[in-house]
Amino acid sequence: MAIGEFGGAVKQPAVSGTTLSGPLYVMYEMAHAALNPSRAMADASRLFFNNPMNPAAHTPMGKSVAAGLELFERATRRYAKPDWRLPYTMVGGERVPVHINPVWVRPFCRLLHFERAFDHPPRRPQPRLVIVAPMSGHYATLLRGTVEAFLPTHDVYVTDWADAKMVPLQEGRFGLDDYVDYLISIFRRMGGDCHVLAVCQPAVPVAMAVARMEAMGDPFAPKSMILMGGPIDTRESPTAVNQLAVERGIDFFRRNVITRVPWPHPGAMRPVYPGFLQLNGFMTMNLDRHLIAHYDLFRHLIQGDGDSAEKHREFYDEYLAVMDLDADFYLETVERVFITHALPKGTMTHRGEPVRLDAIRNVALMTVEGEKDDISGVGQTYATHRLCPGVPDDRRAHWLQPEVGHYGVFNGSRFRAEIAPRISDFILSQEVPRKAGKAEGASISALRPRIVPS
Repeated sequence: MAIGEFGGAVKQPAVSGTTLSGPLYVMYEMAHAALNPSRAMADASRLFFNNPMNPAAHTPMGKSVAAGLELFERATRRYAKPDWRLPYTMVGGERVPVHINPVWVRPFCRLLHFERAFDHPPRRPQPRLVIVAPMSGHYATLLRGTVEAFLPTHDVYVTDWADAKMVPLQEGRFGLDDYVDYLISIFRRMGGDCHVLAVCQPAVPVAMAVARMEAMGDPFAPKSMILMGGPIDTRESPTAVNQLAVERGIDFFRRNVITRVPWPHPGAMRPVYPGFLQLNGFMTMNLDRHLIAHYDLFRHLIQGDGDSAEKHREFYDEYLAVMDLDADFYLETVERVFITHALPKGTMTHRGEPVRLDAIRNVALMTVEGEKDDISGVGQTYATHRLCPGVPDDRRAHWLQPEVGHYGVFNGSRFRAEIAPRISDFILSQEVPRKAGKAEGASISALRPRIVPS
């Protein structure tokens, strides 16, 4: 959940009923529209200076001009929702086509099924895995690497959250309780024959949904839940993001980041935390790194290093594509998760009913953290084990991955080589019929590395 973008801002005096960010969205749209002619001219000029028939394209000056024009065009572009780009996967050495189909649809979310078209079904069990993507600014395609890693061994489903500015106002509000309702509905749609994996932000609503289903005796609760880098208890190893929320207070965010969607978007007049403000936060938290990356792109374009330039484009096409969040969901999450710590304190509620994680007894639990995570500090996700004493020891596990940050918990080479196989083994262990009085799952001590939370 991106809440750390205003760390260097001067704290504004509280003014009852005043929203300082009210006109920001309209100003952003006006600025974007005003830049359209310049962006079009820059793109046309870039093509002119990149044309091999143009003698200037082969000169240092021509290459520099073309590189500068591309940087300008990319800096002022509106980035669309990326494609999944997963046309096939490899299962048992066989190339299998993948078809992405929505199987459950609500105004703010679709559940996508990554259906694999087998010629010969694999012998190895293929457990159903529901991956709950973060609703924290980026699209679900940010988990492309996560999905790709599990496709060979699992029947994968992913929550595809909607951009709030595309949801008409008449569809109603969307708060944290609605998020939990969606998850419960999805688990019931799966008939209890699934495992759920929550990446970062959804760790809290997933735990809430499972706890409520267990408390109600719902037979369709998932078989296991895997929480990765999630803010279950942000009092543990608080990061700069966590501390900012406590220091500023909820009124600061309500007055400084909430605005209304302007016409002609379908969600006109819906109060949101807009994507462009979130992007400002993402960029300023590591501004020096992004400036260096764009300077490197400029050098690669001049040098003709097409491979490095294309890698930059692919990463930032994904990173710069952001979506608006419904204001109710954002503010409730900031207040109840980061400020009041309602879940670990036992004061969290869902539709007026208490949410107690100690009600979880039949759903296996695994947590994953990154040693260098600067978003969800070490111990914040692991705290789930303390809050879920009812889960048997042989049905719980924890893994602290050395040498990775927040992004590396769910993507990258270490995730593919060290984290994903452990998750797959844990899920598979919950599929095997259990012998009475005999543990067959991986224990928490068996999966924990030598580096433990301090």
